[in-house]
Amino acid sequence: MKTILKTFYAKPLAVYLAAALLAMSTFAGPAEAMFVKSAPHQDAAAPAADRAADLARVQAALESKLVQQKLMDYGLSPEATMARVNALSNEQLHQLATHTDSLQAGGDPLGVVVSLLVIALLVVLLIYLIQGRIVIR
Repeated sequence: MKTILKTFYAKPLAVYLAAALLAMSTFAGPAEAMFVKSAPHQDAAAPAADRAADLARVQAALESKLVQQKLMDYGLSPEATMARVNALSNEQLHQLATHTDSLQAGGDPLGVVVSLLVIALLVVLLIYLIQGRIVIR
């Protein structure tokens, strides 16, 4: 056991593992859980007022710059998208509006970039430690 601790890579490995643990615990996001309905509640009759409200919700979601850019990447213009939304039935429109409200953001891209930079810095530091350019006492 003592020979393993005296090897040239024991200290750099310990420093790297401690830094990696600190980085992972620092950038961890909150854990969330919730119940998901198995099927949307179907009313016997959906009045036109509900369709207008659902259409307004879907239009508000489609006005997001990120959503518009993704739709443009897929080859859909805003006019074609709205034509397809207007062609939906009341039940389909209600289901789309319900799911649009329940969507959550996928994460913070800044946190991912910072994490990758920290990992890259630690790898470079570890390489310098192994090569003997930096000495830890």
